Amino acid sequence: QVQLVESGGGLVQPGGSLKLSCAASGFTFRLYAMSWHRQGPGKERELVAGISSSGGSTNYADSVKGRFTISRDNAKNTVYLQMNSLKPEDTAVYYCNGGPLRNWGQGTQVTVSS
Repeated sequence: QVQLVESGGGLVQPGGSLKLSCAASGFTFRLYAMSWHRQGPGKERELVAGISSSGGSTNYADSVKGRFTISRDNAKNTVYLQMNSLKPEDTAVYYCNGGPLRNWGQGTQVTVSS
């Protein structure tokens, strides 16, 4: 069955960095676009970044442009989200999404606080 497992979240100070990973299994990863989303406290889930199946095309929410970078390694069936210059408003549960049924992972908590 399709599984998406996120990791790499944690507590970081403002201005710090984190790199999230999402390991995929159960489908032919290299054929599907993938994306990262987040849901902050009291907020709706929102798209953060997306990447095409080959990795050649990416898109970002305006709020993270220039700070976050999405990438993928099709040999490792993994999509990444490098997050730099983190702000308190980036605090959220981060989810990856993708595959033939657009499955969701379980999420990983990112907390940006001093």
